[in-house]
Amino acid sequence: MTAWPRPDVLLAWPDEAPLARALAQVLGCPMHEVEIHRFPDGESRLRLPPHLPPQVVVLRGLQNANARLAELLLVSGGARELGAETLTLIAPYLGYMRQDVAFNPGEVVSQRHFGRVLAQSFEAVVTVDPHLHRVATLAAVLPGRQGLALSAAPLLGLWAAQQRPGALLLAPDGEAEQWVRVAGEAAGLPWAVCTKERQGDREVRIALPDVPWVGRDVVLVDDVASTGRTLAQAARLALAAGAASVSVAVTHALFGGDAEAQVRAAGVQAIWSTDCIAHPTNALSVAPLLAAAFSGEARGLAPLSPG
Repeated sequence: MTAWPRPDVLLAWPDEAPLARALAQVLGCPMHEVEIHRFPDGESRLRLPPHLPPQVVVLRGLQNANARLAELLLVSGGARELGAETLTLIAPYLGYMRQDVAFNPGEVVSQRHFGRVLAQSFEAVVTVDPHLHRVATLAAVLPGRQGLALSAAPLLGLWAAQQRPGALLLAPDGEAEQWVRVAGEAAGLPWAVCTKERQGDREVRIALPDVPWVGRDVVLVDDVASTGRTLAQAARLALAAGAASVSVAVTHALFGGDAEAQVRAAGVQAIWSTDCIAHPTNALSVAPLLAAAFSGEARGLAPLSPG
């Protein structure tokens, strides 16, 4: 694992303070919250410590990136004026990674340009389970910079094994195979993959793999829960096929709109997520996983109270 210099200070936004405090404790460095005042016109006044040391880490998840990016770029520029020499961005969720090619003439390849913007402000970017498919590494998204994509899949697999011993881990679609395979291998659990045909942003059709279902505990494993429709459909099918229970383990609990309600209405018994995104379903902390980027060593992964 690539290791960056250990940070002198960690900067974070107030809404991500719990993860930031946990990470700072593991790293053994001070944490300061970015002070924010938002004006009636939507612009922000930001305040940082008046004197910053050379090695600075900025923690900011880039879900809802349209609203968060401007403040992040302002903080990176201000941090350099206040003494920072090396800036590392920890973005537990990294937005705009899905669109890596132009699917239709004239479409902007969002991943490419988003990566370039971040590369202009940070020497390195660390994230967890980014949605990369046609790009081999995160570094390839960040021209001339370092990138590290960590995975919470082993953590999810081990947690699932504790909560549902002997469960079948199930990927709701082929894109999630990379995560369910790693989770299954880490926990010594069997795993399988559904097939999915997407018919729109919120409409999908799922087919279960040909495995025994009757009486089995099933845990759906994915990188992100967004609309919840894919997870809900997979859960209903597994229960109809005879599964004893269905639970969900995801890295990123986006759960937009009524997504969580849809998943629970499908018969899902429990939802477990990491604290990459703060959510009531958070069961596991990625703080030690993120800290490992600065040590180059595997670290123990600490669970929170299950949600």
